[in-house]
Amino acid sequence: MHRVKFRGRKMEATWTAIVSSMVVAVLITCLVKLLNCTWFKPRNLEKFLREQGFNGNPYRPFAGDMKDHLKFLKQERTRSIQLSDNAAKHMLPYYHHIISKYGQKSFIWFGPSPRLNVTDPALIKEILWRPDVFEKPFPEKGRILMGGGLIFLEGDKWAKHRKIANHAFHVDKLKDMVPAIGLACANMINNLQGMVSGTEQGWCEIDIWPFLENLTGDVISRAAFGNSYEEGRRIFQLMRERVKLGMQLLEFSYLPGWRYLPTRLNREVKAITNEMQSILRGLISKRHKEMERGEETTKNDLLSILMEANSRFIQENGNKNAGMSIEDVIEECQLFYFAGSETTASLLVWTIVLLCRHPEWQAQAREEVVRVFGKSGPTSQGLNHLKIVTMILQEALRLYSPVPLSVRGPTKTVKLGNLTVPAGVHLTLLIGLMHYDPQIWGDDAEEFKPHRFSHGVSNATKIQPSFVPFSSGPRVCMGENFAMIEAKMALAMILQHFSFELSPSYIHAPFPILSLQPQFGAPIILRDLQTLSVS
Repeated sequence: MHRVKFRGRKMEATWTAIVSSMVVAVLITCLVKLLNCTWFKPRNLEKFLREQGFNGNPYRPFAGDMKDHLKFLKQERTRSIQLSDNAAKHMLPYYHHIISKYGQKSFIWFGPSPRLNVTDPALIKEILWRPDVFEKPFPEKGRILMGGGLIFLEGDKWAKHRKIANHAFHVDKLKDMVPAIGLACANMINNLQGMVSGTEQGWCEIDIWPFLENLTGDVISRAAFGNSYEEGRRIFQLMRERVKLGMQLLEFSYLPGWRYLPTRLNREVKAITNEMQSILRGLISKRHKEMERGEETTKNDLLSILMEANSRFIQENGNKNAGMSIEDVIEECQLFYFAGSETTASLLVWTIVLLCRHPEWQAQAREEVVRVFGKSGPTSQGLNHLKIVTMILQEALRLYSPVPLSVRGPTKTVKLGNLTVPAGVHLTLLIGLMHYDPQIWGDDAEEFKPHRFSHGVSNATKIQPSFVPFSSGPRVCMGENFAMIEAKMALAMILQHFSFELSPSYIHAPFPILSLQPQFGAPIILRDLQTLSVS
């Protein structure tokens, strides 16, 4: 009996020792991985980069340069600049600071990952044209804001989604959406006219920024969901709330696992996401039933085109799992809202600010619009004849790129120009700084001169490609044509009905919050041309 008890205690002690050893081994393994990730690997990468002539701050464990970066952003965000100032320095303050301190061959630490600052057009072209080698690192950060979609995919899944989604943005399909865009623009014009007509003097001061935000949200709601417009408007409201909360989450994105903690912020983002996905799931189910019944009332909206293209893709491959899942379609719909509203609103507001500052170009653009359309609403065919308006929009995109930077990372150690870039080093493509480079655009690079684009984008500079507001290469923004049609339509209709100038209360503070936005709004003096002509 005593022997049995002794053997039992001995076996228990043995198992305890084994379990303890396993726990210790796991802890040691985790500690080694942590040390490698947060110390040895960053130090080795830093040594490798400095040997190639790159300079930057010494590595600081865990946060790297993030605390300094956020400090610069918070300081600059509350500051205004002159209309004549180089906006890129204000948009990208920490990058400009590091490049001024260390030179063009410099890097910034994002946590334990070094990021090279890239402004050379040749290198940017090589990176963007090799998406199989240079991928987007940390796509989960983008999903915090936008929920996913094509721009966060890689490899075969990206190729499949791109092929299916291309149908929705085909030129012929976009022409069918022009009436929906025109209706949204007409509603905004009517609202603005109502505000002006309510004044005795025939003019009023308004902040045009929220009107443009609502316009682009209205456009994408109509273009994406057709007769399910009201549900689309609710999705737009939810997306705006999610983006605001997501920007707060990004401040902690360099801390592993932060987005999964049950914080108040994470819970709010999750609740908004769930409501948005529930609405989209219902819309997709409803549209699927309409398609099965052969109804054609919604065939011209993005959702129907996407679902039809997906159905054909599945049939061609003979496999129901070959196409997009419902979750994939939901993610693409969420991306429609960002690509179709945030960036276009940004383009329009800075175009209007620039035309306020340069009334001679405002007059030229208005003369062109009246010559092409008269008092009639713009048509898809007529939009192609707006050469001056197109030049103005392109120059606005150069000076105030809606997305002034992009990040890529090599999947393996690769040659880039005469550099060797190992895996683990990321590349920040500083589009905003490149668009202001006097060596590329000339000594007048900081000036608003739409004539640069009088002979097309390819002839605007001698160094190509130096103008990439919609990216470049195989992954060029699929919504570029949609955005330009919307921007031309909106600007043409505004010019037909109003003249405008900056209000004395306007404060110039362009700053990137997902897209480049006016921090203190865009108050303008709006005059109704019809009232002026009558008086």
